[in-house]
Amino acid sequence: MRLLLLGGTNFVGRALAEDALARGWEVTALNRGNRPAPEGVRALTGDRTAEGGLAALAAGEWDAVVDTWSWAPAAVRDSARALEGRVGHYTYISSRSVYDYPLSAGADESAPVVDSSPDLTGEVPYAEAKRGAEIALEECYGGRALLVRAGLILGPHEDIGRLPWWLGRIARGGPVLAPGPREQALQYIDVRDLARWTLDATRARLGGPYNVVSPSGHATMGELLDACVRATGSDADLRWTAPERILAAGVAPWTELPIWLAPGELYDFLHTGSVARAEAAGLRCRPVAETVADTWAWLRSIGGTAPQRADRPAVGLDPAREAELLA
Repeated sequence: MRLLLLGGTNFVGRALAEDALARGWEVTALNRGNRPAPEGVRALTGDRTAEGGLAALAAGEWDAVVDTWSWAPAAVRDSARALEGRVGHYTYISSRSVYDYPLSAGADESAPVVDSSPDLTGEVPYAEAKRGAEIALEECYGGRALLVRAGLILGPHEDIGRLPWWLGRIARGGPVLAPGPREQALQYIDVRDLARWTLDATRARLGGPYNVVSPSGHATMGELLDACVRATGSDADLRWTAPERILAAGVAPWTELPIWLAPGELYDFLHTGSVARAEAAGLRCRPVAETVADTWAWLRSIGGTAPQRADRPAVGLDPAREAELLA
């Protein structure tokens, strides 16, 4: 299988490349070359936002392409057109953010999506960027385009910092502000499970949109933080705190307290989607303890500090604010 990866090879792209190589596939990757690709990947350099940025792809054929682009959708439009007739199947790592907000609990792939255009350039909001790229592929490849609408992605090499922040905070020990309710259901996907399902579906030439994230409740907030305590071996004392008190103090869910959301519309949007279609197509998710332990092992291997993407908000609660809330 000859696979072309479009996009970075740091987190999602890295997991895709490593899984494909383990299958014995021939992997080529095009990106700006800011970070080295995994060993065994044929690396091509190109800036998809620049004139001539696809020159490295002027020749060649591939059985499939997987595109992880997250910015202005015109880049996906141009790549799709340039590769038309030279790839057998096109997969795009999209996002559940493409759905129109608010989203009812249990919504599936038929839910309304945001308005967008494949011709957008420059600074584009994330949801419109992902949806515009989907439209570009639907117009160019029709049913041959697989739209992988991923949810919250966790696991080794995470460059957003959500799970790494919790691991670092819990590793420091002592009283830890734990946002309740403890039994709150989470919906996320280990990056390696995302990669495995995506490549299986690409090989099977599936098409159309799929919500690719764990079933809601695959883990709870309590199970996630308990796993962090066990993985780090710390003496952390989880102080479960009602969401009303956290919100009243002005603490921002999702950013200051990563992964967590208070019950309400945004929680329903991000943590309660239907994944029946992906499960019917073979989606399986590993236990939360494995995701947490492997992420901690990776963090320790790089000195304990996770890389943070400059284009995403910083995450984590200031220690002074945490102490004030715990007082």
